[in-house]
Order: sequence, then structure tokens, then C-alpha cells
Amino acid sequence: MATSAAMQDYLAEAYRIAYYQKGAPYISTSALANVMNVSAPAVTRMVQRLKEADLLEHEPYRGVKLTRKGEYEALMNIRRHRIVERFLTDVMQFGWHEVHDLADEMTPVVSDTLVERMNAMIGYPRRCAHGEPIPTAEGFMPRVIDTLLTEADEHQTYIVSRANTHDESKLTYLDQLGIKPGVELTLDERAPFNGPLHLTLRGESQVIGYELAGVIRVCTQEEFDAV
Repeated sequence: MATSAAMQDYLAEAYRIAYYQKGAPYISTSALANVMNVSAPAVTRMVQRLKEADLLEHEPYRGVKLTRKGEYEALMNIRRHRIVERFLTDVMQFGWHEVHDLADEMTPVVSDTLVERMNAMIGYPRRCAHGEPIPTAEGFMPRVIDTLLTEADEHQTYIVSRANTHDESKLTYLDQLGIKPGVELTLDERAPFNGPLHLTLRGESQVIGYELAGVIRVCTQEEFDAV
């Protein structure tokens, strides 16, 4: 049975939930419904289709877990999406706040051959426009080691690893501040009671709010290069 675009989307989101969940491989159908923004009956119907295609397992009271076949399908979908994102930013000069939805539209219709040509044109990047790792063509997802900026140690220098948001206004503002994956910054001070964070970025002082800092993940240079 051919895997439809809708099935690929469910698989990719199921993988993402499990990836960030850390621990048990099973995820709840309610979590899947929430991230897909659909009703519980809609998830139930799709879970049944995916189960019949041997793409996931479903256990009552535990949730769903991708099979090896399902995980590979999910990783290939994520790979195409993230390469398309980088092509849109690196070659077509879209802003990183614009590319997530565009990549969603393009991913189901671009061939693997075209995606690999895009990948070659942008120099085989290891991260997407938002800093997330790009799975390999063999189906391996690099593990990222980083921490929330709101939990990082003061008076330390870090590399921006990822921005965990697709909110256009937040990404646009971060872009204006120059806070993007690969950029070096120093956390000078974190005000108490969820107050603002004082940073040094490219030799200049910056102040950002706690809420915005909560979508930024940072790491050491070695951790960033290891992906």
C-alpha cells in the first residue's frame, strides 16, 4: 500500500513527539491529535490505516509506537522537509520565518531525486533552517545535545543550537536580533523571577524577554559541530 501524504505527516509528527519525549517509545493518541490539530476519531481512523500498513503498533492504554518501517518513512519525510527548508532559505532567499509552511506544501510533491539535487546545491547541511538535525539518507537521526537558554549557566559563551518555534513573529524578531543557529552568544545575566536575560552578541549587549528565550536552545561549539 502506497503511503499517502497524510500518512507521512502523521508518521513524521509521531516521530517528533517520541524524539523529544525522551524515554518510553509509545506516545498518546491525544498528543498526536493535538499536534495534528484534528479530532480524536480522526486520529483513531488514521492509526488504524497506519497499523494495517505495518507502520505503527497500537496498544490500548499505552498509545502508539512506530515500527521500523514506519520510523524509516517518518525520517525520510522529515529529511525531505528539512532539506527543502534549507533550499528555500539558502538558495531562494526566503526568511526562516517563512519556510516551514512552504516546505509543508512542497514536501509531498518533490521527488527524492530533486531533493538530493537540492541537498547538493546547498552543500549537504546537517541542520535545517531552525537548527533541527537532518536525518541521513540511510535513516539515521543525529542526536542533538543542547539546553534551553533559560536554563543555561550565566557568564558562559554558547552557540545557538535551535529555535523551537515556528511562530513567524518570534522568528522575525530573533532574526532582527541576529539570534540564529550557529551564532555565538554569551549569557551575561538572567534576572530572577522569570525576568529578562542579558546577552552579549557580536560584541553588543542585547536584552530579551524570558518567554522569547524559552524557544532558544544553546550548546557548546563541540556539541554543535557533532551533529
